[in-house]
Amino acid sequence: MNCVLASIISTLLVAFRSRLALQAEILALRHQLNVLRRSADARRHLRTSDRVLWVWLSRLWPDWRSALLIVKPETVIRWHRRGFRLYWRWKSRGPGRPDTEREVRELIRKMCISNPTWGAPRVHGELLKLGIDISQSTVSKYMVRSRKPPSQTWRTFLENHVKQLVSVDFFVVPTIDFKLLFVFLVLAHERRRVLHFVTEHPTAEWTATQLSQAFPWDTAPRYLLRDRDRIYGDAFRIQTAGMQITEVLTAPQAPWQSPYVERLIGSIRRECLDHVIILSVESLRRILQSYITYYHDSRCHLSRRDPVSGRGSGEAGPKNDFPIQSW
Repeated sequence: MNCVLASIISTLLVAFRSRLALQAEILALRHQLNVLRRSADARRHLRTSDRVLWVWLSRLWPDWRSALLIVKPETVIRWHRRGFRLYWRWKSRGPGRPDTEREVRELIRKMCISNPTWGAPRVHGELLKLGIDISQSTVSKYMVRSRKPPSQTWRTFLENHVKQLVSVDFFVVPTIDFKLLFVFLVLAHERRRVLHFVTEHPTAEWTATQLSQAFPWDTAPRYLLRDRDRIYGDAFRIQTAGMQITEVLTAPQAPWQSPYVERLIGSIRRECLDHVIILSVESLRRILQSYITYYHDSRCHLSRRDPVSGRGSGEAGPKNDFPIQSW
């Protein structure tokens, strides 16, 4: 009943429509039938002539959407926009704007790869400094697009934080009368800067005092790496907290977690203390003072060059580059 009623209503509406609209609808329906007949599979293959016809009908016939069966109205609109671009591309053919030089394009790509966090304004400014007159839109056109900046390596990450890290440790030295002397080492990781203190009977209060003397005023590091020795008592923890230093404790019986200061202690033993007999505290202080001076100025290190002085850690330089304190 509903189908019959819809057919009657559509027939009545056709009677009041213009002849041009009727012919356009007939053309549209016949064209769709021809497309269905020539398509063997379920997918409808449309040719360029089909797209042109429907774009032409959409401009000529206002009610063209009512006769669409094989395509969507948005598809026809997309065809029209594509034809508009092709038409003006064909009409605007000619020499146009001159291309950017190949060397400039390669330079833009190289700058983007080497500096992934730079945007088009930064690259454009650097090119202007080099005397290359180019617009920012052109720079943006030839930039290398990446999803995200590459991650830095662990070596770079640690080198960025090494300036704020120091290690402390104790080691014992026997004297000629079989007593034990304790050596307190403070090692700055940035340039292996050493401050050593010698005492016969260290306490937590004494250790905290030596830490404050090693880093006066605002020279305190951000992190301090140490083991879990009981010599670092409450007084030492209060002192580090007052200096706004964060303590990083190594795992029990894991000296490899503090490799720099352990390596320094091994070097002191192998190269110095294993070849002498310590008579007293003063004797140990003088020997260590001499060795630390040699360690800073003359010993060959496999390390990077000092950015200030321009020489390597093991190259000879002026005496007492680093202050050495003893107690």
